[in-house]
Amino acid sequence: MVTNEAAALPVAPSKHADPQVCPICGTPSLLNWLAAPDRFHGRTKKYQLLRCSSCSLVWLKDPPSPSEMGEHYGEAYDRAISTASKTSEHWFGRRDAVLHFKASGVLLDLGCGSGGFLSAFKGPSWQLYGVEMSEHAAAIAHDRCGAQVFVGDVLDAPFQPNSFDAITCFNVFEHMYEPDAVLAQVAKWLKPGGVFYTMMPNIDSAATRIFRSYWYALELPRHLYHFSPATLKMLGENSGLTVVSIKTHRELYFETSIRYAVDDLLRKLGIPRKSVADSYPDNSSIPWRAVRKVFRVAALPVINAAASLYGDGETITAVFTKNAASA
Repeated sequence: MVTNEAAALPVAPSKHADPQVCPICGTPSLLNWLAAPDRFHGRTKKYQLLRCSSCSLVWLKDPPSPSEMGEHYGEAYDRAISTASKTSEHWFGRRDAVLHFKASGVLLDLGCGSGGFLSAFKGPSWQLYGVEMSEHAAAIAHDRCGAQVFVGDVLDAPFQPNSFDAITCFNVFEHMYEPDAVLAQVAKWLKPGGVFYTMMPNIDSAATRIFRSYWYALELPRHLYHFSPATLKMLGENSGLTVVSIKTHRELYFETSIRYAVDDLLRKLGIPRKSVADSYPDNSSIPWRAVRKVFRVAALPVINAAASLYGDGETITAVFTKNAASA
């Protein structure tokens, strides 16, 4: 049964609306860090990213309101996201990471989409729950694996304290208007000894230094916050969670980031280009696809090795736990 609630839109609290202080640590010394447009849709309006001089958190200044944010996603974005996660096999590595800590129990996936990750746990060992903004996707998740899905904002979900053995959140945390409040809610929902497993882009990665405003994972204005391992650790500990592990993994998004740079150059020369959004689905010729495959197999490992000289990996994988004393 899918919880059929209205998809409540998140509203930022007053401290998040104050442009003079860091929304996480409250430091008043801020830096105008980087400005860039929505390159995915090929738009020209620039958005300003701010950086805290103390904790190094990066966030979007004057983000679109929740009621406006829908126009920055759309069908093309949904297709791009779903392309990489159509099957349960896509999620098996993340499933095994959870099983390393918990063999069975009650699992909640924040931003569960159509239930790809949850379906990897289908069976008698797990009770499955999700939170999802799209009622359509939530219904698919329920039909796919029997998950009970709350439709709406995470902070409106009616789960009781100490309800879950594991909570997961993959590439969703950076989209949230109130990440600190969400993490505090996660800490309440976890049972003592429960784990929170999350993944998100690393703003202090090599790719950020190499590509700057062309880095694919900036995803302006859809990504409202950008975390480093240090800021994520601080945020988790501020919420009463204990770090089990925080690692980074290499994921340059090299092809798309290079394409953003090339497209921008060609547009400046007066040569029109389709946006990445308008290029889905991929209708490239077979020879071109073969060239790309050779590049990925032969050249990309070398590029990834060279990137290690410039910084950490582009994806943060973190596991937190809730101690019995925090219950």
